[in-house]
Amino acid sequence: MESDANGQLPVGSPAAGVVHRLAQRHETLATVESLTGGLLAASVVEIAGVSGVYRGGLVVYATEMKAELAGVPADLLAARGPVDPDVAVALAEGGRRRCGADWAVAATGVAGPEPQDGKPVGLVYLAVAGPDGSTVRQLDLDGGRGHIRAAAVIEALRLLTEQIDTLEVVRR
Repeated sequence: MESDANGQLPVGSPAAGVVHRLAQRHETLATVESLTGGLLAASVVEIAGVSGVYRGGLVVYATEMKAELAGVPADLLAARGPVDPDVAVALAEGGRRRCGADWAVAATGVAGPEPQDGKPVGLVYLAVAGPDGSTVRQLDLDGGRGHIRAAAVIEALRLLTEQIDTLEVVRR
């Protein structure tokens, strides 16, 4: 198992926690990925019973695919580039809408080995779009490409779990 943003091994499976929470709530999930290139979706579909939860995902590695497939406004991409908090939110919202899911989680950033468009290696934006809106989180990760991608997956699932749990508390 890979380590998280702090170099720690997660307790339990973050993906299993998300899948089980959503299954209990009868809610669905979509993923939208850039730097993780399908790792997030792979970690989710690894969990038994996921077919009732996971709607699908988009891997939008090329910048123009973020607009074409995920519905990110082209003017936002042109103005800010693909590694931006508002782009992360637009990815999550677009994935939620395009996949018809209750929740969507998105990841965009720079895994390296070189900086991209003036953005440093390890800069990652994660976003979650859900029934009550969207949230975004910035990560500044150290380490190599493999660690950055794996840590982004773990942290994206943690952010999603936090948002699901927050909504649960609010609805009580």
